Amino acid sequence: MIHIAVVGCGYWGINYVRVFSELPDSKVVLACDTSEERLRAVRERFPLIPTTSDWEEAVNNKWVDAVVIATPATTHFAIAQQCLLLGKHVLVEKPLTTTVEDGEALVKTAQQQGRVLMVGHTFLYNPGIRKVKELMAREDFGKVYYLHATRTNMGPVRRDVNALWDLASHDVAIFNYLLDDCPQWVSAVGARVLNNGREDVGFATLHYADGVIANVHVSWVDPNKVREVVVVGSQRRVVFDDLNNVERVRIYEKGIAQSELEAGSFGEYRLLVRDGDIISPRVDTSEPLKNLGAHFLDCVAHGKPPLSDGGNGLDVVKVMTSIDQSLMQNGAPVKVVI
Repeated sequence: MIHIAVVGCGYWGINYVRVFSELPDSKVVLACDTSEERLRAVRERFPLIPTTSDWEEAVNNKWVDAVVIATPATTHFAIAQQCLLLGKHVLVEKPLTTTVEDGEALVKTAQQQGRVLMVGHTFLYNPGIRKVKELMAREDFGKVYYLHATRTNMGPVRRDVNALWDLASHDVAIFNYLLDDCPQWVSAVGARVLNNGREDVGFATLHYADGVIANVHVSWVDPNKVREVVVVGSQRRVVFDDLNNVERVRIYEKGIAQSELEAGSFGEYRLLVRDGDIISPRVDTSEPLKNLGAHFLDCVAHGKPPLSDGGNGLDVVKVMTSIDQSLMQNGAPVKVVI
C-alpha cells in the first residue's frame, strides 16, 4: 500500500484525491491546500482523510511515501524539490516547472535520490490519443504531413502562466508522444486581449524532423469549447475529439498524393485524390486520470520509469520556453535546444 499526500486541492487536486482513494494499491493519508474552502470540500467528500493548510507538514509526514503536487505552476519546483530531497516519490501536474533550469534540477535530484518523478501529462494516458498513435503506426496511414490542435474555451483564466503554458503544453506533450520526437524549432504569436499581463490567445507552430509541422491554437476567450487534435497523413486523416463521448476518434480514409505518372507538359503536375469511408474505431472508455494514477503507483512499486517521466516533462518545458521567446520576438523562429 502506497501512502499518498495531495498538495493542492483545486479542480485537479481533488480529482487526484478521488483517484488515489479509489485505486486499490494506494491510500490518501493527507490533503493540503491554503484555501479553507477547498479543504472543506475535501472533508465533505472524503471525511476520513486528514487535511492541512501547511504543505511542509504534508511532505515531512513520515507516513507519506509519495506526493501529488497540483498547485500553481510557479510553485512546482520548490515543493517537488523538497519532496525529492525528503525521499518522497513525486507526481507533479503539468508543466513540470516554468523554467528549464528548475526542470533540470528536479530531474537531477530525482536521479540522485532514486525516486520516481512523473509529470501529469494526462493525455498520454487517454485511450483516444493512444488509439491515434496506434493508427499512425499502421502502414495504411502513410506519411505524416502535419498535425493540428485546437484547445479553446471561455476561461478559466490562470494568474501564474499564459494561455500557451496552460493549454498548449498539453498539445506539445501529445505531439511529442505521437511523433516520438521533439520539435527542432518553434514560432509563436499571441495577444493579451484581457489586458491581464499575459497572453490569453496564442498560435504556435512546431517544426519536427522530415518536414513535419504541428500547429496549435489556444484561447481563454473563445465562445466555443474545443478539445481536438487532427493528424493528417498521405493515406489517412485521424481526428481526436475529446468532447465527443460517442465517436472520440474518427478515421477519414481519404488521401491526396502526387501522381507517379509522367507530366503531360512543362509545369504540369498531377495529384491523385482518393475518397473513402469515415470510420469510428472502438476506443477504451477508461478514465485517463485513473490510468495515469495506476501507472504512477506501478512505477513506484516496481522502480520503473514513467511514460511521462521528468525527462519527458523537461522536454515540454524546453519547447514552451522557446515558444515564450518567440512570442517576445513577434513570432520569430526560435531553436529548441533538447
